[in-house]
Amino acid sequence: MGTVSTVRDDRDVRQGGMVTIAGLYAAHRVRLVRLAVLLVDDQETAEDVVQDVFARLHRHWVRLRDHDRALAYLQRAVVNSCRSALRRRRSARQYVAPHEPASSGPETSVLLAEEHREVLVALDRLPGRQREVLVLRYWSDLTESEIAEVMRVSPG
Repeated sequence: MGTVSTVRDDRDVRQGGMVTIAGLYAAHRVRLVRLAVLLVDDQETAEDVVQDVFARLHRHWVRLRDHDRALAYLQRAVVNSCRSALRRRRSARQYVAPHEPASSGPETSVLLAEEHREVLVALDRLPGRQREVLVLRYWSDLTESEIAEVMRVSPG
């Protein structure tokens, strides 16, 4: 795997002072999967999205113009890939009857406190773009300008 000069995020794992794709993966994969889970509401799809994004980054690493922006690229790519996954899911539901989720069992109520379930239900009711903004702000702790950059919209 290739190496780059530096990345501005000091949390990246470095080898010999150089940031590697493996270092980015080790340092940020879990956080990116959590971001994707909040957007697609499915652990397996979220893991697939993040894995695909890292695979694309690896394939195009030498063509990446500004290696210092690799983490921003990953965040943007995860958000965009989640959008694509949701579009595919929506298209598939047009051809297949919607599946009714099983009622919550006792293990579900143990896993999440009532307030967490309420937040997830409220997030699920929001339009996709609003959900993305909230997840990027409060889960990923991005600033308004960083969110605008990831979503490719103007701040404000």
